[in-house]
Amino acid sequence: MTLLDLTPRVSASDRLSTLPVAVIGAGPVGLAAAANLVERGIDFVVFEAGDEVAASVRAWGHTRLFSPWKHLVDPASRRLLADRGWELPDPDRAPTGTELVEKYVAPLAELDEIAPRVRRGVEVIGVSREGMDRTRTRARAAAPFVVRTRTAGGEVQDFAARAVIDASGTYLSPNPLSSSGLDLLGMADIGDAVTAALPDVLGRDRAQFAGRHTTVVGAGHSAANTLLGLVELARQEPGAEVTWLIRNGQAVRVSSSVDDELADRAQLGNRVDQAVADGLITVLDGVEIIRGRRAGTAVELVAHRRGEVVTHTTDLVVNATGFRPNLEILREIRLELDEIVEAPKRLAPLIDPNVHSCGTVEPHGFRELTHPEQGFFIVGMKSYGRAPTFLLATGYEQVRSVTAWLAGDAAAAAQVELVLPATGVCSTDVGDGGGCCS
Repeated sequence: MTLLDLTPRVSASDRLSTLPVAVIGAGPVGLAAAANLVERGIDFVVFEAGDEVAASVRAWGHTRLFSPWKHLVDPASRRLLADRGWELPDPDRAPTGTELVEKYVAPLAELDEIAPRVRRGVEVIGVSREGMDRTRTRARAAAPFVVRTRTAGGEVQDFAARAVIDASGTYLSPNPLSSSGLDLLGMADIGDAVTAALPDVLGRDRAQFAGRHTTVVGAGHSAANTLLGLVELARQEPGAEVTWLIRNGQAVRVSSSVDDELADRAQLGNRVDQAVADGLITVLDGVEIIRGRRAGTAVELVAHRRGEVVTHTTDLVVNATGFRPNLEILREIRLELDEIVEAPKRLAPLIDPNVHSCGTVEPHGFRELTHPEQGFFIVGMKSYGRAPTFLLATGYEQVRSVTAWLAGDAAAAAQVELVLPATGVCSTDVGDGGGCCS
């Protein structure tokens, strides 16, 4: 590490010092950034596109996380909450997404130090520098950031900021069904029959799936949990059919693992394996989807499979193909991203899913998250780009380091420490919930 790495790059000009730090996203990591900024005495504003904080987590609230409570609470946030008498729930129990929000995230957002600074229903649609696009260099670091926002009512407004922490996540940016990575041909025709990952098939969305043929596309844990929910729904209401469509020869990430320190993950793999063995889930492997089309009330997925063009017919499709970062809002920001996983260049080798699981990711902070755009950071799930190995505890350490750097505390920013369980996954379903890597 060089002295340049340890030198805070946010200008100390009078103008910048009067501006807040802009945090994009009021999920667990975004609010952890807020809590750390509170402790550092740095002013901030948090922009949340949803009407409520942690809107994305609420969307998959029926899902039970893999990690127990002891790995899900940010230390700075815990200190602020503890001052108000808050106590950590059972540290060894894994909560659902709804429990995480109701028992931790929402109370954190309601603290007096944070609540007035959270702007709900305000979507960030662009980030730039005041008076300059990405091509201009002179005095760039001294120029405030411009955060352009849009309300639900359509009002567009620019906000000035001394630094930007993008914790907007990836849940609203799913990978397409097409194996090429491009938008699926014919998606406009079948869109009303395609749902996002982690639908609540046993609760909120039950009527949509009951008695129908559902095809789940994807080889990760979100897919596995949806499959198990559909199997249970078929048991309760006969007539449903469940198909699992994967691109590779097998769903490696969902395979049972005896070396997993999070036992619920191995249990998830066992349950999926058993359901397949019992004929409750039909597996179609080696399928590369190229087009979707309507066939009356049904949907046809046209694909390449083992050198042939095949057609799979179903009623509903669940897109559980994973997620990718929304980089469109950052077109005017100078980013340095890995060309494969779209994570910050220095971070990418540490999180490569071909090499690392959640538990083998090295502690990292501001240095690995630094971009050529001084004072701009991508944190949380979005910092991992397309890699599926993110854990909340990792995001908490990221924002602790970044906020220390913004405060000029070089020693604290550089001292990153994190102990994670040896596992390659992020969430599970031990009962009647679902599962999500988050």
